[in-house]
Amino acid sequence: MSTEQRFAGAATLKEEHAELENLLANPDVHADADRARKLGKRYAELTPIIKAYDAWNSAESDIEAANEMAAEDPDLADEILNEVPQLQEAADEAAETLRHLLLPRDPDDGRDVLLEVKAGEGGEESALFAGDLLRMYLRYGEHKGWRTEILDNAESDLGGTKSVTVAVKRRGNGPAEDGVWAHLKYEGGVHRVQRVPVTESQGRIHTSAAGVLVLPEPEETGEIEIDPNEIRIDVYRSSGPGGQSVNTTDSAVRITHIPTGIVASCQNEKSQIQNREAAMRILRARLLAQAQEEAEAEAEAARRSQVRTMDRSERIRTYNFPENRITDHRTGYKAYNLDHVLDGELEAVVRSAIDADEAAQLAAAGDD
Repeated sequence: MSTEQRFAGAATLKEEHAELENLLANPDVHADADRARKLGKRYAELTPIIKAYDAWNSAESDIEAANEMAAEDPDLADEILNEVPQLQEAADEAAETLRHLLLPRDPDDGRDVLLEVKAGEGGEESALFAGDLLRMYLRYGEHKGWRTEILDNAESDLGGTKSVTVAVKRRGNGPAEDGVWAHLKYEGGVHRVQRVPVTESQGRIHTSAAGVLVLPEPEETGEIEIDPNEIRIDVYRSSGPGGQSVNTTDSAVRITHIPTGIVASCQNEKSQIQNREAAMRILRARLLAQAQEEAEAEAEAARRSQVRTMDRSERIRTYNFPENRITDHRTGYKAYNLDHVLDGELEAVVRSAIDADEAAQLAAAGDD
């Protein structure tokens, strides 16, 4: 397949981009805020592709023009042709950028997410590690300029985290590949820690684990409809570490989706109404994830990511405190800056998963 054929789809996207630009310039379109938001989001997704496509077209045109001028003027041919390698380098660079941008995208890449961290085997040490992971993701969100909101957090006796749910949102629109899901979808799985627990009196290194689940959050415009007759809502009294009462009212909320048996609960807020709203957000995200998994199974499609697995029991990463080492078992990434990673400098680890995913897709495209 020639480069022109491979990039034929970009020409169609350029037409769509121009149509969107015209629509967004029409004041009447902005009367419908939801439509304007969706059009703006699509325009932002296409913009980097069109820029790369225009850069590639421009470089190819310059090469063609240089060759024509050299053929027409033999006296200047050598001087003109000396510029061709530089022009070709620019064309190749633009083509490589465009190849990456045209890779099939996970349709959820631009979505915000709900991220859940749960303590696993290891008792109190596991809960403390889950708390470390929570802080890592909150700090990573700060580095990325995202907004984070803790919807529900059950703390352990020593200040760790038994279970926590965090909403992570991007500020404004932008390319899908810059979305929250595009980065955090690789975090789902079992995270293992090796260190001397605070409860260990003999100084022995223990291994424990915490689980991370990342769910794309549905759009607020009714993407996931929940029939009020198909849910059961229970309220109960919130509790904190050691069973100590957090408040004296039945403000905690547990919602059960009867047809699927999926349960979502929240006790973080003092208001029952706020806890109910948060639990509904969690329930909608879990229902969306289940619907997507069922659709993929029915279509017998390949997993969206070559790196991320839907097997939530998979051990994806090890955090070794004595050696200050972090290892990603899927990509082979290894670094001795665990302290920095736990302080939110997670980008290199995430990038290793993104790069491995894209490399697999490029290899598959090359075989076609």
